[in-house]
Amino acid sequence: MPLRFYLASTSPARLATLRAAGIEPILVPSNVDEDAVAAAAGPLPAAEAVQVLARAKAEAVAGSLVGGEPIDGIVLGGDSLFELDGAIYGKPHRAEVARERWDGMRGASGLLHSGHWVIDHRGGVAGNARGGVSTARVTFAADIDDDELDAYIATGEPLQVAGAFTIDSLGSAYITAVDGDPHAVVGLSVSLTRSLVRELGIPWHSLWNRTAH
Repeated sequence: MPLRFYLASTSPARLATLRAAGIEPILVPSNVDEDAVAAAAGPLPAAEAVQVLARAKAEAVAGSLVGGEPIDGIVLGGDSLFELDGAIYGKPHRAEVARERWDGMRGASGLLHSGHWVIDHRGGVAGNARGGVSTARVTFAADIDDDELDAYIATGEPLQVAGAFTIDSLGSAYITAVDGDPHAVVGLSVSLTRSLVRELGIPWHSLWNRTAH
């Protein structure tokens, strides 16, 4: 019987990525106050900040109950931040913030950092854990006009994602190149997750629980 795989997120993109890789995870929102965690950690480079946040989310879920039962399996927490010209951006939340960011992203390129933290919680007991960061450089089209930006932001899609863009949905039309693991831009690197799981002594294929189509 495949090990249970708990995803400390309700991100549709992360869910779709895991499903495509053969894993149907159990979604458990971490309910972590990201701003509070970041404030407690103090100023950090983006690649370190996403690792801290990913760990906080995984640990919050590992210590929770699902259906009244303790977590029994593997827990993955993740977080993403976008870095452009030395500035670090998370989710814009508001349309005017997304628009301001996109005004600086047209024709530019930046780094999308995705932190990962995996906890071995088999038997309902916290065991070893591993973490890592996957980074990809994303380049945006220079010819995006104001009408396109307004229409994109009006969909609401950019408001709840790091950097105010996606690569797996509407935002993909405005990305001209990705240098690095494209799954990092989605927020979940399958190759990095596999490596972390293997470091815990767990064969990746033991997590497969979806029938190939």
